[in-house]
Amino acid sequence: MFAVIKTGGKQYRVAANDLLKIEKLEAKVGDIVEIGNVLAHGEGENVTFGAPFVDGAMVTAEVVEQGKNRTVIAFKKRRRQNSRRKIGHRQLLTTVRIAEILLGGAKPSKKAAAKPEAKAEAKAEVAAKEPKAKKETKAEAAAGEEGKAAPLFKAPKGEPDDLTVIKGIGPVAAKDLAEQGIITFAQLAKLTDKDVTKIDEHMPFSADQIKDWREQAKELAKK
Repeated sequence: MFAVIKTGGKQYRVAANDLLKIEKLEAKVGDIVEIGNVLAHGEGENVTFGAPFVDGAMVTAEVVEQGKNRTVIAFKKRRRQNSRRKIGHRQLLTTVRIAEILLGGAKPSKKAAAKPEAKAEAKAEVAAKEPKAKKETKAEAAAGEEGKAAPLFKAPKGEPDDLTVIKGIGPVAAKDLAEQGIITFAQLAKLTDKDVTKIDEHMPFSADQIKDWREQAKELAKK
């Protein structure tokens, strides 16, 4: 199935797992964005067109990278007028991977992780409604620390690598990976498909995204 979407004043023909660059969207790497301006969708010769948009149709995409396009130079010169003008423009771009094409008002199967600000506000509301709890004793605090979930992987000894060198891994994603014990290129390069599935289930990263990082890490680990 394919769909024709409109975003940033441009139209794109997309299908599931397509990777494309569009004009900047206000989202973080790993977030799921919803594009509701679907002009058409279809499969084979069976195509449905909107007027101008298809009712109940939506395309979801995962943000892979925030970046910029190459610089475009506009140069204008007037003959014999000693007049020159040079203007440069570098368009901000967002690289996304198409996740789903949804029809008939269907809801996306995967949503973006809640933003830290939203989590903090939710915790504050719950704390305000609940009665003040008694202060924990040192023993209770220690028991709480022991009850925390263990990292998915065991971090190796030595200095960690700068994972943000890999395209698609920003400071936030690198911190999340470090909390789960992934701190080097070698670790990422040696991830098995079973490891990828485990990360996909427990962290806000898709399997395709992790496999892309794994391929980049293999090249970096050789250096």
